[in-house]
Amino acid sequence: MKIEQLKNIVVPLLDWYHNNSRKLPWRESKDPYRIWVSEIMLQQTRVEAVLSYYERFMEHFPTVESLAACDDEVLFKLWEGLGYYTRARNLKKAAQIICTHFQGQFPRQFDQILALPGIGAYTAGAIASIAFEQAKAAVDGNVLRVITRLTQDNHDITDAKFRNKITEALEECYPKRHRGDFTQSLMELGAVVCVPNGVPQCSSCPINQFCDAYTNKTQLLYPVRKKKAARKVEKKTIFILCFEEKIALRKREADGVLSGMWELPNQEGALTRQQVCQWLAERGLMADTIKEPSNKKKQLKHIFTHIEWHMTYWVIVCNTTGIDQNFVWVTNEQLEQDLALPTAFKKVYQAALQENFVCKRI
Repeated sequence: MKIEQLKNIVVPLLDWYHNNSRKLPWRESKDPYRIWVSEIMLQQTRVEAVLSYYERFMEHFPTVESLAACDDEVLFKLWEGLGYYTRARNLKKAAQIICTHFQGQFPRQFDQILALPGIGAYTAGAIASIAFEQAKAAVDGNVLRVITRLTQDNHDITDAKFRNKITEALEECYPKRHRGDFTQSLMELGAVVCVPNGVPQCSSCPINQFCDAYTNKTQLLYPVRKKKAARKVEKKTIFILCFEEKIALRKREADGVLSGMWELPNQEGALTRQQVCQWLAERGLMADTIKEPSNKKKQLKHIFTHIEWHMTYWVIVCNTTGIDQNFVWVTNEQLEQDLALPTAFKKVYQAALQENFVCKRI
């Protein structure tokens, strides 16, 4: 790694950041709690999508103590739509540790921050530098893209050893002042100038004079990453079970995808009408009507990190709640206002509503 080349970018990048940075709510203070929540929300999520969630979250949980003591259903409802619910669980777990082991004060030492649930090297570096002005780099996809273009580095950015190498090189270059701003300037440059999709805005880049890729017109060759393995495709049949203006939900298993979350009842595979009837009979459910969507809208997709669900669904108006003790029957109001339904199942529910596949008021 070219240390001198990295040192050259510090001053122009800081000047650019101080004059051009976006006004974001978590940048309004050095409060480590607010910075931490924002960084967790921003993992695999765009800034624009996070803004409203962040404001609402901080309104409900203004302190680490309030987060530590919160009800899980309230937490998940506030998180609904952001996905990757493990992030929310880990936020609460970490908040409880901060309250019990650190007397409610966010730990200042990098190793202590890193040891908290849900916090990796990137997030720990971001908090340590932004909140506590430590010379700790936060190397994410944006920073990797900036640095590999700057130095025309062909290493695979998914290689943890290479990521560590960039982290160490950057930390040698941190200024004595404005360390948090330097961390954010690298993030900001990667987000709005050296962009991930499309052509980078090199003409407005404050460090283009030091950039090898810009000089050689090779920007789009970087960063280099190994090809991702194809996602595993899983077929699911989803059931929207209606009974007396209520809809059936159940909790998912404690491990695996969407562990412990609410879900619409479902079964592996794409079930035929005959198989659906068999599934209902096994649960003591008697159906007045069984409706399926039009072929055009029958299959819905939802993509997780390593899995892709292909979902078909049936809307079933029941005249009994059956014998399955795992079902919880809730009103539409409860579903909309109190319970968090993961996006995959929300897609199915909303698709059924759009086709007017409703039972009474649902």
